[in-house]
Amino acid sequence: MADSSKPTDSQESETDHPYERVLLKLSGEVLMGEVGYGIDSETISRLARELVDVRKYGVQLAVVIGGGNIFRGLTGAAKGMDRASADYMGMMATVMNAVALQDAIERQGENVRVVSALHIREVAEPYIRRRAIRHLEKDRIVIFAAGTGNPYFTTDTAASLRAMEIGADVVLKGTKVDGVYSADPKLDSKAKRYTQLSFTEALTNKLGVMDATAMSLCRDNDMPIVVFNINVPGNLMKAVHGEAVGTLVREE
Repeated sequence: MADSSKPTDSQESETDHPYERVLLKLSGEVLMGEVGYGIDSETISRLARELVDVRKYGVQLAVVIGGGNIFRGLTGAAKGMDRASADYMGMMATVMNAVALQDAIERQGENVRVVSALHIREVAEPYIRRRAIRHLEKDRIVIFAAGTGNPYFTTDTAASLRAMEIGADVVLKGTKVDGVYSADPKLDSKAKRYTQLSFTEALTNKLGVMDATAMSLCRDNDMPIVVFNINVPGNLMKAVHGEAVGTLVREE
């Protein structure tokens, strides 16, 4: 990471975390909690508190959020919609989630900016790489919305791309499961949970860490990924601490 993107000397003296800048990928489904659709107020408030705790810990924090709790492009396309139109609808769903998360974070008293790959200036800043990095340097949480701004790309790919662009040290993928398994643990009682994987193993065995485009991008740029259960309170901070939580995917 370039010197201009490192924390200040005071931050370095106060913290001992292994990561200076992280990108957290959140699926839209995480925001549903137990309500089954949309956004659960208690869930998003808990997530906001955990994000603020991480920021106060001295880590520069960016978030990429999905929109599957509202609309998923692939699902729309499967029902007969034009794929590009469905994907744009999915991107707008991520903006709705990002604005909701921004509000929840601001109610915790933390500075936060929503940055959108689609231009919706009334509710979000347009994505400009250097401006986003500057927000992080000023200790603001940055929420990246609208994916990459292009159809046919997932928010997993957006997370990998933004992580490279901002010089993150790691991608933390917060999901509803406690790591990566050899098979679906709900269907196979013998499914093995991995504590560590190489990118080659994950891609060859199609283990579903992220989509192949996102995984290849991380592999080619030596960007580690940690997959963990974001629904367990405290897991996010453990991941930021570098503790063994979930599954670590990195180059051999």
